[in-house]
Amino acid sequence: IGKKVQAIYLWWHKPVINKELLQSLPNLKVIANSGVGMDHLDLKLVASFGVKMANAPHAVSSSTADTGMALLLASARRLVEVHNISISPSMEKYCEVDILGVKVTGATLGIIGMGSIGYKIALRAKAFEMNILYHNRTRRKVQEEQAVGATYCKKIDSLLQQADFVMLVVSLTPQTHKLIGKRELELMKPTATLINISRGAVVDQEALLTALQTGVIRAAALDVTSPEPLPRDHPLLKLKNVIITPHLGIKTDKATYMITEEAVENILAALNGLPLPSEVLPS
Repeated sequence: IGKKVQAIYLWWHKPVINKELLQSLPNLKVIANSGVGMDHLDLKLVASFGVKMANAPHAVSSSTADTGMALLLASARRLVEVHNISISPSMEKYCEVDILGVKVTGATLGIIGMGSIGYKIALRAKAFEMNILYHNRTRRKVQEEQAVGATYCKKIDSLLQQADFVMLVVSLTPQTHKLIGKRELELMKPTATLINISRGAVVDQEALLTALQTGVIRAAALDVTSPEPLPRDHPLLKLKNVIITPHLGIKTDKATYMITEEAVENILAALNGLPLPSEVLPS
């Protein structure tokens, strides 16, 4: 069977792609991933076997951007905490707990990673009349910045010092591993919120835990953790100023369908010797 396999569609990192599997599939031409992040693949190893790789950036960008904004709003208005109070047996808790949230309109959003997802977050934030800062490896075109009212920060420190909400939308690479650590958290405002919709390992989780416990930052909203899921006794799960969701970024009915469509499009292109619409090259 292995000699007949020409394409693999990866769904949530399965099957595991390693040297042994690649050696067993001599006619493999393409691996199509169900998402944007490719950190679960050894890109250079796959390329050394002459196998092309593709992801699905177009299918997932809108749903992931929606998730980022949902986490921002839920954290700002303390929706989970308020929900738990409102379903509690005693309504008297309303009088006992300070449930004031923070204002989103007019606040400053710092987006770290201004690819297709980051840009769609900026579009949504503009509708909320937010001031938008962004940091990226390469600066966007001036007309793209003007379209969303975004200001480029060449240095990440400048963004961290100014933002009320910091949104992480970067790919996980050796350069972004623990991109946000103790130093970066201490640069943020004590009233700021960190939102991570990229990968858990982009944040130093222990440093984040300490920052949340000691008031270095106000809150965090995480769609990704390291590991996933967190152990049930992990101290992050016990904090009221944290919202954690189980990697919901792309999980909508429409996005799932579009991901499969995009994967099939890339696979058919590879099998027919055509350029892949969403090819990923090893760096």
